[in-house]
Amino acid sequence: QVQLVESGGGLVQAGGSLRLSCAASGRTFRSHVMGWFRQAPGKEREFEAAISWSGGSTYYADSVQGRFTISRDNAKNTVYLQMNSLKPEDTAVYYCAARGAGYLSVSYKRDEYPYWGQGTQVTVSS
Repeated sequence: QVQLVESGGGLVQAGGSLRLSCAASGRTFRSHVMGWFRQAPGKEREFEAAISWSGGSTYYADSVQGRFTISRDNAKNTVYLQMNSLKPEDTAVYYCAARGAGYLSVSYKRDEYPYWGQGTQVTVSS
């Protein structure tokens, strides 16, 4: 079991940057693939980025490739999402998620993440 708490959202102008953090409880954090998803009003929750246990493997949605960077610090039980060159269409609630302990694949599939945070709002103004 792992509990997740996101922070770092806010209001930023287009072209700006934000860094989201997700703090995880529990002693198994380093055994969980971690992901970031987002949900805009009226839309489904969609995958943005994921990272392997060690941080050595990452995977991004095409819409954020080259602008967003996912990273993790296993000593701090924290995963990050650095967001640069933000666009108004990046406006959404951003969610941190964890795969079950021991699963290896860096997945984009929402259904493969059983643990979720409460979300943090990111608003990008034009």
